[in-house]
Amino acid sequence: MKISQWMEQSGVVFGTSGARGLADNMSDMVCFAYTMGYLQHLATIGEFSPHTMVAVAGDLRPSTPRIMGACIAAIKYMGGEPVFCGFVPSPTLCHYAFSLRIPSLMVTGSHIPADRNGIKFNRAQGEFLKDDELAMRDQNIELPEEMFNVNGKLIKPVAFPPVTNIIPSFIARYRDFFGADALSGLCLGVYQHSAVGRDVLTDIVEALGGEAIPLGRSKNFVAVDTEAVRPEDVSLANQWAAQGKFDAILTTDGDSDRPLLADKHGNWLRGDILGILAARFLQAASVTTPISSNTALEKSEFARHTQRTRIGSPFVVAEMMKAAAAGIVPAVGYEANGGFLLGTNVTFEERTLSALPTRDSVLPMICALVAARREQHGLAGLVENLPPRFTQSDRLADMPTERSLSHLALLQENPDESLENLGFSKICGLLAHIDKTDGIRMTFRNSDIVHLRPSGNAPELRIYVETSSPERTEELLRIGMKILEKWRNPSTEKQFLTS
Repeated sequence: MKISQWMEQSGVVFGTSGARGLADNMSDMVCFAYTMGYLQHLATIGEFSPHTMVAVAGDLRPSTPRIMGACIAAIKYMGGEPVFCGFVPSPTLCHYAFSLRIPSLMVTGSHIPADRNGIKFNRAQGEFLKDDELAMRDQNIELPEEMFNVNGKLIKPVAFPPVTNIIPSFIARYRDFFGADALSGLCLGVYQHSAVGRDVLTDIVEALGGEAIPLGRSKNFVAVDTEAVRPEDVSLANQWAAQGKFDAILTTDGDSDRPLLADKHGNWLRGDILGILAARFLQAASVTTPISSNTALEKSEFARHTQRTRIGSPFVVAEMMKAAAAGIVPAVGYEANGGFLLGTNVTFEERTLSALPTRDSVLPMICALVAARREQHGLAGLVENLPPRFTQSDRLADMPTERSLSHLALLQENPDESLENLGFSKICGLLAHIDKTDGIRMTFRNSDIVHLRPSGNAPELRIYVETSSPERTEELLRIGMKILEKWRNPSTEKQFLTS
């Protein structure tokens, strides 16, 4: 049976970053089959054969160890040699595997709730791109059914290899580039919650000379979303900032490939703002980012080449590497969720940082902190000096993707009339432009932007707004969420245009 059929039957499908689904649907048999399909595809392009090492790591979700076991069993069945890297950040795994030019996979659901999980596949020297996903879907799997019981569970327990410690070289990556005193004099709170990189991030801060104070460590999995920040996390940052001792507060999502950084006042920086600060610090010549990112990038005019893509790191990687191949270097990319990608080597003050073309949560936070320390303006000062464009986003949870697409199709058929009926025209005025790169992104003549898009990882409808002031952005997001709440009700699916 082909992987595409497995996906249809299991509900575990490719999103913007790997295969995701309910943990209960990710049975041992399903994960075993997906790993077989992944390795079969790599074999066709010369990146896997018997005895090839395949690195495996995972996040701290309750379902992760079981899923890792199924993946390791599949690697062994296919004749590969699994390298168990333990519970480490996704970029740490990639840094190790890319350096050895070996495949790797990360068991993680990133920021989504703990009842869900996923598998992020990587090629030997880069992320699994959309062409790879299509090829993997077409792989036909002959499963060793004798290895599973009637419930799809492995009959025999899986023997995990000893843990290979890949953390020291990852820490050295940043210490060697930025220097052992790069964060000297800074007191930084590290919001640890259940992020798999919570201790690694603390160690990196200390390796760069900063004082790291752990905060909010949790035994249970906490679904911290770096793009749609929870009210609880806003409140926590304000409480910690009120103590008056932190220069900034750092954290990441579940698999620690996406950053979230707050200034000394407890204000979380948007990931696309953090991306601008990091790209500018690295003196990037080319910057690639999704269509949803803040337009202050172009208005800042520090990069001679910028390009916009669909949302998802595979799209950013693909276009970023085109820029690198064209010699527009340094070439970087970032996402609105904060994930930062380094497409080429960067040399700064006679130190070179090697390329890492996958989401990295550490690099953008350190760049921003070092820049703030050197310019003595603090993070807040750096942000205030950017062009005045302000973005916010939110999500309508438990919104089936099919229903979201139905509503967006109706909106797209007659946008002017739809926006009038929905109330956007009264608030934003006349429509100037629609971009269909990913979802529907509407730019109004007054420069307000409203972008609607179904999530690629969960049954959610995302809304992104951008305006020229924080107050207006907050108001527009609030109005947009009220409209989306109406869409949740199936009875309004065909009637909302005339409501």
